[in-house]
Amino acid sequence: MVVWAHEDISADRRHRRTELRIYLRTAHIAGGVTWLVTPLIRHVAIHIGAVGEVRARDVHTIPTPRMGGLGMLIGFAFAMIYSSRIAFTTGLFENNNQEWVILAGAVLICLLGMADDLWDLDWMLKMAGQLLISVFVAWGGLQIISLPLGSLITASPSISVTITAILIVASINAVNFVDGLDGLAAGIVAIGGVAFAAYSYIIARNSPSYASMATLIDVAMVGICVGFILHNWHPAKLFMGDSGSMLLGYLITCASIVMTGRLDPASIHASVYLPVFMPILLPILVLFLPVLDMCLAIVRRLSHGQSPMHPDRMHLHHRMLRIGHTVQGAVLILWGWAALIAVGSIMTLFFKVHYVLIGFVIAVVLLTVATMYPYLKRRLPEIAAENQSYASARRRARHSFDESGDGKKRRP
Repeated sequence: MVVWAHEDISADRRHRRTELRIYLRTAHIAGGVTWLVTPLIRHVAIHIGAVGEVRARDVHTIPTPRMGGLGMLIGFAFAMIYSSRIAFTTGLFENNNQEWVILAGAVLICLLGMADDLWDLDWMLKMAGQLLISVFVAWGGLQIISLPLGSLITASPSISVTITAILIVASINAVNFVDGLDGLAAGIVAIGGVAFAAYSYIIARNSPSYASMATLIDVAMVGICVGFILHNWHPAKLFMGDSGSMLLGYLITCASIVMTGRLDPASIHASVYLPVFMPILLPILVLFLPVLDMCLAIVRRLSHGQSPMHPDRMHLHHRMLRIGHTVQGAVLILWGWAALIAVGSIMTLFFKVHYVLIGFVIAVVLLTVATMYPYLKRRLPEIAAENQSYASARRRARHSFDESGDGKKRRP
């Protein structure tokens, strides 16, 4: 019995090592292909005129080609095709068209983004296209079947399609809103993808039927983000454009729906019961900064009587630059905030809540100091000079008052 138990443990460890190697290889393939084809995509974008002109709200100062999402799509497609041929993951693609529906939706959403990169589509037309593609994907089998409302409630097909489409469209536009600095959107989504991959990998050990595909999508998404950042770091040679930001928002939501949309809480251990409540919360937690930026922008624009899609220079990254950060510094700090929210949301699976809370508070303090440092560095000397000037003025006023009082006393 002891020998058999030892053999089972050894087999389980070998199985997990095999899983990790395949996931890492998938990420390398996705990232490598994206890195290789991106220079070619750049030349194609310049040739067909997909070049972003400098607008009033833009940070860049020279026209830069966009449409980098096409390279990311190619990298993702290669990773999925490779995974469908590997013995360990081929079972995820057999007798199940969900994966191919996701890939088809990725192609469609990227094509819609490419059209916007070329012709600057009207926002209502673009939104309609996003909704149609989201409904297509939902009808193809990618749906949130159960809703975590107190207990697990099975939703009707129409409600499932509606909620799925809303989630996909919201995530697409959230990533699009935050794509304003070189490397910012790709880095935030990569950080979220790492958190998703860790989360879904844990779930896969208890409910492997759906979470493994989520992990596969996550690691491929992280790979294409890293491969693209190598060309998109400031000063960027190529922008991802709407073709890239829409693709990333689409993929990260698809991964979360695959991971939790059909999860049966009875099949998982109590220590990971939290995923039952994640179909709606997880994209918001991982995409906290993009969602926050999007909500603030919508409220700000509606309060001024403008369209929710009206561009301006009041996004979070614009405010970071106004404080005094460089482009690279602003991106790194925003990555830090994204990591705090994304990684912090899964740390409760490994550590006690009060430990996580202590670490969270310390990280918030450090990131707040880093965020405000340029402002404080510039403002503190100004405050000191203002205080010194105020003190000098008070001394002069007191001296004048004393002299005036002495003069009155000397008069007969």
